[in-house]
Amino acid sequence: MAPKVLVSDKLSETAVQIFRDRGIDVDFMPDLGKDKDKLAEVIGQYDGLAIRSATKVTPTILAKADNLKVIGRAGIGTDNVDKEAASKKGVIVMNTPFGNMITTAEHAIAMMFAVARQIPEASASTHAGKWEKSKFMGVELTGKTLGVIGAGNIGSIVCDRARGLKMKVVAYDPFLGEEKAQKMGVEKVELDDLLKRADFITLHVPLTDQTRNILSKENLEKTKKGVRIVNCARGGLVDEAALAELLKSGHVAGAAFDVFSEEPAKENPLFGLPNVVCTPHLGAATTEAQENVALQVAEQMSNYLLTGAVENALNMPSVTAEEAKVMGPWVKLAGHLGAFIGQMTDEAIKAINILYDGQVSEMNLEALNCSVVAGIMKAVNPDVNMVSAPVIAKERGVKISTTSQDQSGAFEGYIKVTVVTEKRERSIAGTVFSDGKPRFIQIKGINIDAEIGAHMLYTTNNDVPGIIGTLGNTLGSNGVNIANFTLGRSNQGGQAIALLYVDDEVPAPVLQKLKDTGMFNQVRPLQFEVA
Repeated sequence: MAPKVLVSDKLSETAVQIFRDRGIDVDFMPDLGKDKDKLAEVIGQYDGLAIRSATKVTPTILAKADNLKVIGRAGIGTDNVDKEAASKKGVIVMNTPFGNMITTAEHAIAMMFAVARQIPEASASTHAGKWEKSKFMGVELTGKTLGVIGAGNIGSIVCDRARGLKMKVVAYDPFLGEEKAQKMGVEKVELDDLLKRADFITLHVPLTDQTRNILSKENLEKTKKGVRIVNCARGGLVDEAALAELLKSGHVAGAAFDVFSEEPAKENPLFGLPNVVCTPHLGAATTEAQENVALQVAEQMSNYLLTGAVENALNMPSVTAEEAKVMGPWVKLAGHLGAFIGQMTDEAIKAINILYDGQVSEMNLEALNCSVVAGIMKAVNPDVNMVSAPVIAKERGVKISTTSQDQSGAFEGYIKVTVVTEKRERSIAGTVFSDGKPRFIQIKGINIDAEIGAHMLYTTNNDVPGIIGTLGNTLGSNGVNIANFTLGRSNQGGQAIALLYVDDEVPAPVLQKLKDTGMFNQVRPLQFEVA
């Protein structure tokens, strides 16, 4: 059955056609997002939801979204999506951070020109029939120092454009390395140094706890007299009231803002001040950008729904289409390992330790971790998936650790999962053979080679004669067919295990008959999602 997607905001027809061309059943209702009651009524039918900013995805909406797997936001900002609620529901939230990079960077440059030459005020004056040529004395950008706060995707484009304007560029970004800064042709500096030296300051960072109010009253007072400040990134990065006072005092010569602490901005301390240029969040507002992000979100959602590729997700590790092909069997194995331990563990889990050996250690370990944790958590909550499992584990205080190492044994790669509880540690390891099928290769330190089926039976016992016969006779006489039978032991006369792949679920009375023989320490039926 084809996945079904709802487009509840105004995406282009070209983007909608992408879904159709990929074989996805799509309903295009561009005004539905404004009607939260109607959206809640129909959302349960859909696997995917494509939106812009008009649709508000609240916990109430998500509570009704029983089949929803992915939300795609055509654009960067996802404030209109409750990401915590989506994660708990197991819904991936994607955005399109690269579709409007050039547009936003160009807007920042345009705003810099506008405030440097007082273009909006001069335009308004000229429209009014005045000819105030001497009133609007501007400054050149050439030769000035531009301070860029945040040298990521958009910030780096601004740096490149500014260098083309013959500006000297200094950049503050904790994640910018010296080598990368040299390639960009910018000087990497600390924030205080940037504030003291810059003639223009432009911000290009997301709003986080670390960046909120990064241009506080204290930092604004450290700036060079006559500085001009541009913010086309996010509201809340600048103390707008403090900036207004410094504009009035003349310490700051001008400001150009496209974003504000509260939007839509009906009132703001910056409004009405001379040489302050304001635009209504137009950073991404070009025809090209709007088309780009719409096409991008349609491709990303289609890729996920059809191939499992995860791109630009905010609550899930990204997995490219190429990675998804290679990692698919390993993701399944990781889930099976987690499912085995989850079904075997009755006590509260304190920690999950995951070891990756050989070729698998070079893969996307974050995604594999999610699959392991999801497999474990499904034992108590079948609705858990790779998105919601890490959130639930964190809420329960479960510590997750990862170790990777070079090939250390006979297998080209394997995964070993160990769970720690108050009473014990329990471990299992598995690998993927060349046929692409996952196998269990070790349980409780005992080596085995077990094919994984939907219905399995796990037993432990002391290594004594008669175990195979007892299992075969009891299951056979009760109509349970064995597809695969694997044995292992620690040493002669020591601990032994059996793992059987059976055609159907073993009935409870049959399990009880095995227990009643007195030959087994444990008798556990296991279920695995093998499709």
